[in-house]
Amino acid sequence: MRTPTALALGLPTALALAHAGPTLTGWDRLRTVLWPRLAGVGRLDGVALTFDDGPDPEGTPAVLARLDALGWTATFFLLGSQVRRFPEQAEALVAAGHEIAVHGDIHHSHLFRGPGDVAADLRRAVATIRDVTGVRPRFFRPPYGVVTTGTLRAARRAGVQPVLWTSWGKDWQAASTPERVVRKLSRTLDPGATLLLHDSDCTSTPGSWRATAACLPLLADELARRGLAVRPLGAHLPPARRQAPAGGR
Repeated sequence: MRTPTALALGLPTALALAHAGPTLTGWDRLRTVLWPRLAGVGRLDGVALTFDDGPDPEGTPAVLARLDALGWTATFFLLGSQVRRFPEQAEALVAAGHEIAVHGDIHHSHLFRGPGDVAADLRRAVATIRDVTGVRPRFFRPPYGVVTTGTLRAARRAGVQPVLWTSWGKDWQAASTPERVVRKLSRTLDPGATLLLHDSDCTSTPGSWRATAACLPLLADELARRGLAVRPLGAHLPPARRQAPAGGR
């Protein structure tokens, strides 16, 4: 029989596990095998190219110029707070034909936030992006890729699909160079991958977007060598049954 003390200890533990249990999806290789759709595994003849943390007045134009030169279309996971600061850059993404997704409103890990706070943050971000760009995001990537029970509930209620990544270049690091970013991406760059880069340094090393923009021609060479096309997530992932947001149409 469990003692009252054990019961008292067990309830907080159970609540913590219920909140944080989905963070197991943060292990890249485990996620790709067990939850391929969440990881962004898609069409095997190509990859999805995605960028987080924008828009940014310097990084976003630099990345856009490289993408235009390569003829690539990508998915940009925008922060609502950044969209409010730099609305013209968010509009430029849409004008250039890129896919708009949501990264939350502020870049704080969901592991340390309650369900109500997460839901309110996502609602505000979606509303900001819709009001500024005229686009309602389809995809959602939480900050740091941390998924909790609150993350999943908020995404379901907002009518957005959580998607993380299979390969990332860690371009936010201070020591990043274009060559190093491509090497890191290449380690898990399998057919059907979703690639993660950043077009903003708002949460990382100042000026890190320079390595990101400069790595794109090198990445193009690597993908060409492997015979892989580049697409936004909407063209990369198989269609899914969409759930309308609560209270929406």
